[in-house]
Amino acid sequence: MKRLLVLSALVVHAGPATAGPADEAVDRGLVYLHKSQNRDGSWSVETVSRFGVRSSPRGAGDLAVTALSVMAFLSAGHVPGEGQYRDAVDRGIRYVMTQQTRSGLFPAPFDSNTEMYYQGICTLMLAEVIGMVDGQLADDLRTRLAAAVRVILEAQRRTGRDAGGWRYSVHGSDADLSVTGWQILALRAARNVGCDVPTDRIRAAVDYVLKCHDPRTGGYTYVVYGSVTVPCTGTGVLTLELCGKDYHKTPEAVRAASYLLQNPLAPGRPHFFYGVYYVSQAMFQMGDTLGTNYWTTYRQELHRLLLRSSPQQADGSWRGQALDDGRLGPAYCTAMAVLALTVEYRLLPIYQRTEEPSERDDLE
Repeated sequence: MKRLLVLSALVVHAGPATAGPADEAVDRGLVYLHKSQNRDGSWSVETVSRFGVRSSPRGAGDLAVTALSVMAFLSAGHVPGEGQYRDAVDRGIRYVMTQQTRSGLFPAPFDSNTEMYYQGICTLMLAEVIGMVDGQLADDLRTRLAAAVRVILEAQRRTGRDAGGWRYSVHGSDADLSVTGWQILALRAARNVGCDVPTDRIRAAVDYVLKCHDPRTGGYTYVVYGSVTVPCTGTGVLTLELCGKDYHKTPEAVRAASYLLQNPLAPGRPHFFYGVYYVSQAMFQMGDTLGTNYWTTYRQELHRLLLRSSPQQADGSWRGQALDDGRLGPAYCTAMAVLALTVEYRLLPIYQRTEEPSERDDLE
C-alpha cells in the first residue's frame, strides 16, 4: 500500500500554487533529467571534455547517478505510476534493480574507490521508493533491499580507530565520514521501512561520526584527526540528526550548524554538489533551534548558490566547476541540486523532520 504521506504530498507538488524561482528551477532540472535518460532507464556520467578524464561510454548507464536521478523525481512528487514522469521513474528503478548482483552488491565502474558509494546510494533509493509502490514490485524491492543492507553491514569496520565506519570497498579496515554518511542514510531509510538493521550497528556508526567531530572549530573531519570540511560537517550534522533523539540538536550540532553558516560552500571548490546535498538536509533538520532558524537562514544562501553563483544552464542542467563535479557530469550535478532544493517539500521519507508525527523510530 502506498504511504499516505506520499499520496497526500503529491497533491502539494503537482505544482505550487505560486511557483517561485527555486520551484521553477526544480521543474527545469527535471525536464533536463527526463530528456537525458537513456533508453534502458539509466542515466550516464557524461564528463565535460575540458576536464580530460574518462566518462561512461555514451549511453552506458551509471548506477549511482541513476539512483540519484530517480530520487530527484521522487523528491518533487513524481512517483511510479503517478504524474508526467512516471515512466521515467519506473524505468530508472528497474534499471538499478536489474544491475544488483546475487550477493546484494551494486557494482561500481572503473575502480573500487567508488564501491561503497554506489552501495549506499542505490540502497538508499530502494528504501525510499518501497513505500511508494505496491504489489510484486514492492515485494521484489524489499528482497533486494534486504540483500543490499547485508552488504553494507558486512562492510562496516569492526575494530581499530575506524570501527563503526565505512570506506571505499567492502573489505578493509579504514573509514571516512563521506562514505559513512551514505551508509547511515541507507540504513536509517531501510530501518524506516521495516528492514532488519541491528541497533548496535547504528550505535557503532554514530560512535565513528562522533570521532570525526573537531572540538576546536565545531566542524567535522573527513577522517578521524583529519581536516574539517564544510561538506563533511553537513554530513556529520545530518547523520546524527537521523540517528535517534539523543543526538537531536545537541550543543555539538548547534556549533556545527553555526560553522556551516559562517563557512559557505563555493561552486569552484571540490565536492560542491555533494556539499549542497548534505548541508541543505542538515540545516533543514536543525530548523528552529535556540532562537535561530538555521533552515530559513541557510535557504537564502542555498538559493544564491544554485540560482546565481552556480547558475542553471539553458537546458535545465547544473554543471560542476570543480574537477570532481565535472568528472561526474551534469546529470549528477542536476540531481544533487534538485534534491537540495526540494528538501523543504518533505516528499522523500528521509526528508521528514525528526519532530514530525511520522518521525523515524529512535534507537531504543
